[in-house]
Amino acid sequence: MRVVEAFRAAFGAEPATVWRAPGRVNLIGEHTDYNDGFVLPFAVPWGVTAAVSPRDDQTIRLLSLQAPSPEPLVLAARDDARGWTRYVVGVLAMLGDRVRGADIAVDGDVPQGAGLSSSAALEVSVASALNELHGLGMTPMEVALLGQRAENDFVGMPCGIMDQAASALCREGHALFLDCRTLGSRNVPLDLAAHGLRILIIDTRVHHEHAGGEYAKRRAECESAARTLGVDALRDVTDLGAALARLRGEERKRVEHVVTESHRVEAVVGLLRAGRPAEIGALLNASHLSLRDKYEVSSPELDVAVEAAVRGGARGARMTGGGFGGSAIALVAEDRLDTVRQAVSSAYEERSWQPPRFLPATPAPGAHPLT
Repeated sequence: MRVVEAFRAAFGAEPATVWRAPGRVNLIGEHTDYNDGFVLPFAVPWGVTAAVSPRDDQTIRLLSLQAPSPEPLVLAARDDARGWTRYVVGVLAMLGDRVRGADIAVDGDVPQGAGLSSSAALEVSVASALNELHGLGMTPMEVALLGQRAENDFVGMPCGIMDQAASALCREGHALFLDCRTLGSRNVPLDLAAHGLRILIIDTRVHHEHAGGEYAKRRAECESAARTLGVDALRDVTDLGAALARLRGEERKRVEHVVTESHRVEAVVGLLRAGRPAEIGALLNASHLSLRDKYEVSSPELDVAVEAAVRGGARGARMTGGGFGGSAIALVAEDRLDTVRQAVSSAYEERSWQPPRFLPATPAPGAHPLT
């Protein structure tokens, strides 16, 4: 295993444990998580593997096989964290005096910038390893919550719980139906192959970075709208027409998206549980239009990918992730995969855009030990 070999070369010993945590793609339920709504992600085959050993001092030595330097970074204080190291050091910071230092080597294969949540995979893999090594007894959901706090409080990204929960809790062959208020969840069968279907991820190759920017602005708009409506979160809006009548401008549009998107999640779950996955395409299309027009987080590249995929024969498609770039997903019959790929590639070529990357995804397992 590459990460074990790198750990051994950098630190002169075997790692005490090795954990793997996946990235995620969200089937439906976008920007609902921080509004206490519903989401339906599944884990992807790509993720982060962390080889970890505890230390008796406060030193943190970090090595990434994706970093430009083959030498480990040595952090004498947690305030020294920069770049990717913030996600790891944030996990240690949230654990406080329950842990001291650590030697950590990580190896990731989540496509960067594609909106597949490599940061959550990094947090959950490291947190899971430390949970084992220190006998902390955290459940998978508690590991996810720790990762979320690291990203919120240490990195400064106001994300919801969805990404970390998917990385920690997902099961192979299933999507995770998660109630982001109660944190109740259940795995819903997502056996697309049995129905001759695939989820095709379309990576636009447009870098997706929204920490502290437009993502935070959308969250603030939702919180402001909730205060105006006198509810704890937009999850509590039961009469959408009456709510919209009390709002104006951007907040009105944001509320319309969030409320209808949570309903779409429940509808997709119902179809999957009924063994009718081929019928979810229209809900994927509706989700994209809402994200484009009401939440305003799409991009020209995402819109073209979705439109071309549907024209090419996809049963439905939408942007996935926070938006402003990243990836779209398309629900495609097996015998239409090549046609859909060609349709999207041609649409990009016509606009002289860099070619998109196509990643057929099957639902993978959540975080698990490799040793």
